Amino acid sequence: MAFPHRPDAPELPDFSMLKRLARDQLIYLLEQQHEVDKLYKVENKPAVSSSEQLCFLVRPRIKNMRYVASLVNADKLAGRTRKYKVIFSPQKFHACEMVLEEEGVYGDVSCDEWAFSLLPLDVDLLSMELPEFFRDYFLEGDQRWINTVAQALHLLSTLYGPFPNCYGIGRCTKMSYELWRKLEEEEDGETKGRRPEIGHVFLLDRDVDFVTALCSQVVYEGLVDDTFRVKCGSVDFGPEVTSSDRSLKVLLNAEDKVFNEIRNEHFSNVFGFLSQKARNLQAQYDRRRGMDIKQMKNFVSQELKGLKQEHRLLSVHIGACESIMKKKTKQDFQELIKTEHALLEGFNIRESTSYIEEHIDRQVSPIESLRLMCLLSITENGLIPKDYRSLKTQYLQSYGPEHLLTFSNLRRAGLLTEQAPGDTLTAVESKVSKLVTDKAAGKITDAFNSLAKRSNFRAISKKLNLIPRVDGEYDLKVPRDMAYVFSGAYVPLSCRLIEQVLERRSWQGLDEVVRLLNCNELAFTDVTKEDKASSESSRLIMVVFLGGCTFSEISALRFLGREKGYRFIFLTTAVTNSARLMEAMSEVKA
Repeated sequence: MAFPHRPDAPELPDFSMLKRLARDQLIYLLEQQHEVDKLYKVENKPAVSSSEQLCFLVRPRIKNMRYVASLVNADKLAGRTRKYKVIFSPQKFHACEMVLEEEGVYGDVSCDEWAFSLLPLDVDLLSMELPEFFRDYFLEGDQRWINTVAQALHLLSTLYGPFPNCYGIGRCTKMSYELWRKLEEEEDGETKGRRPEIGHVFLLDRDVDFVTALCSQVVYEGLVDDTFRVKCGSVDFGPEVTSSDRSLKVLLNAEDKVFNEIRNEHFSNVFGFLSQKARNLQAQYDRRRGMDIKQMKNFVSQELKGLKQEHRLLSVHIGACESIMKKKTKQDFQELIKTEHALLEGFNIRESTSYIEEHIDRQVSPIESLRLMCLLSITENGLIPKDYRSLKTQYLQSYGPEHLLTFSNLRRAGLLTEQAPGDTLTAVESKVSKLVTDKAAGKITDAFNSLAKRSNFRAISKKLNLIPRVDGEYDLKVPRDMAYVFSGAYVPLSCRLIEQVLERRSWQGLDEVVRLLNCNELAFTDVTKEDKASSESSRLIMVVFLGGCTFSEISALRFLGREKGYRFIFLTTAVTNSARLMEAMSEVKA
């Protein structure tokens, strides 16, 4: 569904300015190279021809620096003279320059920085295109990208006015926010007195809600990402979609009229929509039969090109749907979804565990098996020791012992953990029961607090009503809440948090939820006393996901925006899904 917004919904800011700024900066950096050539000529030194110049546009990575250094050293051995320029994006790190110095080429290379940290992928979606952010921060504890996030927020506030209301939760979020505020204080004059265009900013760490990212996506855009991998706002559809021997790269954004109408739809509704669209398109073509020459001329000049484009896109998306259906049928998708829903609701855990074991034994996919194990672990607050050892042993026997380090990574990140002896829910419940029997009233609170800590997802789910109570069958054609993005079984935790905080304009009343998320010291509210925001901008909300966001979360918040009269803008370090999350943790590269 395209989610037609209410007439009073605010307009989205124009992000084309970000592209122009990035382009102009890159042109300036490249022109500096020509200025160096002019200096060479003025000083009567032999100028280096353009064919003898190498410019590297790279991420600030150690391995990239070693590659550059090896090329420079190879040229030296061959007696070739060249000029070398390295442009780091989005920022330059001292560690990279140190590598060049260690390799003995620092004096031969000039280094610059291209602060291109915000890429508009759509009218409401900005990406920093930093897929490495998740592993670097949430596994390695590397804080190098915090400054990049702060700089990006600072740039947005400079271009679109100050953000009067800020809310956040998570350790990474708090560090980014504090650094961003320091930048704002240093350059206070730039936004002073300006009227805000964006009324609210919400910052969220990915590890606050792993569950949503681990679930299978069932909205069309999410399924396309899970099946074909959307990269930087575009997707490569292979011959199985195009029905030819060639692949086709398609941009997936609001300019694709067919895609824009189905991107947020539950997949079960997409075929019906595309069929109706095909009939409407055929009816528009059939209008030609009764036209005179003048009408035909107008039709050809004004409508035919648009109809052909729409027909081409319609054909592509029908092909994509057919391909998705074939792949999901092979994987027994319905059984998989049923297992996920059981895990989310806390029912039939033994049957779900058996399903995961069967999944591993059949060697369906190492990434899929890991994902299901992680979902089981988080929803059950860790696996009981017997299940943990059994699943781990079966996995290593099925897929190979080289995955052993991956289990260590998942444990460190809190994605796949083992309950300590005596920490099971049954054990804690028996302790509480004993306390009640002994009438030890003073100790009951402590016992219940302990119980809540050890079953966070279940407790949070109840507090926030993440598993909706449905009377009868959930109508996916007319969704009633954000749970439709998971077939009515689960409201994304991240999206529910945002909804609740926006309703309260703070974290007040959510103290228990914050405690269960282990974020007592990491949730903040910063509301400007003098609110200069207009009524329009106060309903424009930017949500910042640190560690990646999924298309399911984007669709859910678009739905919320339609229902509440908000418009959401999304800023993420990268678009993610369950497979990318598992691959980031894996030590075995595909």
